[in-house]
Amino acid sequence: MTDTRLAGPGDIDELVRLREIMLAPWVDMSDPAWKAPTAEILKRRLFADEPTMCAIVIDAPDGSGRLAACAVGVISERLPGPHNLTGRYGWVFNVVTDAEWRRRGYSRACMDALMAWFAECGVDVVELLASEQGQGLYEQIGFKVSSEPAMRWRG
Repeated sequence: MTDTRLAGPGDIDELVRLREIMLAPWVDMSDPAWKAPTAEILKRRLFADEPTMCAIVIDAPDGSGRLAACAVGVISERLPGPHNLTGRYGWVFNVVTDAEWRRRGYSRACMDALMAWFAECGVDVVELLASEQGQGLYEQIGFKVSSEPAMRWRG
């Protein structure tokens, strides 16, 4: 069993580093201007009196003080409906394992712990966008491709 834990204040820089690793294949990461606001949001949301964000992490086993993997999720509240009486929804993002530590079950362990956190918080519906690399893992956990068309607007 891989030991997961909730991220602490000392993990913020590592969470930002892992986010950069995750985004790098798709996004030009040459401008570091996104890092400071990312760290600020993590600090504010993860350590609030009633947090609506959770980061599950695994420490790198080499003792370097770095993180090997993480999974981050947030809770949003929408209007309830017949299939979600609480209106609480989970959104998973930033599931990443550093290349050195891949293929060890770390993302799965982080996701299992994150899903347990959602359940403890009374969240019955959890959504995510899956990369090709992650889709199999998410399907094993029980996620299904939605028939609802996803759309996005950028202002």
